[in-house]
Formats: sequence, C-alpha cells, structure tokens
Amino acid sequence: MRRDGKKKSIIREMLRWIFWLLFFCCIAFLIVQFVGERTVVSGESMYPSLNDGDNLIVDKISYRFTDPGRFDIVVFPFQYQDETYYIKRVIGLPGETVQIQDGEIYINGKVLRDSYGSEKIRNPGIASAQITLGADEYFVLGDNRNNSRDSREPSVGNISRADIIGRALVRVWPLSGIGLLR
Repeated sequence: MRRDGKKKSIIREMLRWIFWLLFFCCIAFLIVQFVGERTVVSGESMYPSLNDGDNLIVDKISYRFTDPGRFDIVVFPFQYQDETYYIKRVIGLPGETVQIQDGEIYINGKVLRDSYGSEKIRNPGIASAQITLGADEYFVLGDNRNNSRDSREPSVGNISRADIIGRALVRVWPLSGIGLLR
C-alpha cells in the first residue's frame, strides 16, 4: 500500500512540474509575441547610435497606445525578403511632406535639425522630389545616412503604421553600451 502512495506522489509531483513548465512557457511566448523581444543589429546603417552586433530589446506594446514619434528608432520587416527586419529612425510623420535637397532634410518646407545623422546626405534617392506621407505613413532614415537602405529607396519607401513591429528601447549588449536608446 505504501508503494502505491509513493508512486502517486511522484506522478503528482511530475504533473505539477509539467504544469508549471507549460505555464511559464506560455507566459514567455506571450511576452515575446506581444510585449517585447530581443533583436540583434546587423550592419552599420544606424552607426553611431547602434553598432553591428548590438543586442536590443524591442518594445512591442507602446505603439498599441501611442503613435511613433519623430526620432524614435523603429523595427519593421523588409517587404521583399522574409525574416529580414530593418531598424531605422522615424524622420517624417503622417501627413507631412519630406524632401532632401543639398544634403538637408526638409519637413513641410523647413530644414530639420537633428543630431543623429553624422554627415551630409549625398544621395537623396526618391526624396529628391517632395514626398507627401499618407495618414498612416512614416519616412525613416538610418543614422549613417550615406550607408543606409531606408525610405529614400523605392524598395523600402514609406513605412505603413501597421508594419511597425515596435520601438527599439534598450541596448542590452555589449555591456559597455547598456542603456536606453535615444
């Protein structure tokens, strides 16, 4: 009789462990799916703000309640290649006009002053002509303006609000660069 009691106790304990393991896996899945996830920067298009190999946490929940703001760093999928995501900075907001002339960015006809682009833009791409953003469109650029595939290229173009996965919020690796992103 004691032996049966021990077996039932072991089975109960195993079932308890399985339940908690499944519970925590579900919680982890929900967090990664809807709240935040880790991503790794590939390339130098956001240099000097982000470097190749930086590990970031992407906040996927904030934009459910607010809209992306100017200079936010956002993550979105590249439409022509599966499992490829771009990390860029929001420059133009819905309803604005964007144009790049003589290396300067113009928003609604006024020069945009920002400290993110480290050099004068050599190739304005499709932004050499004035671009009017739709009600849910954003114009994005990499901080390394002369080494970035961004909204200036027809293959990227304006980014729809629905395509933005989230905002790059925190750098977690390398440890020397850990902190909130600006």
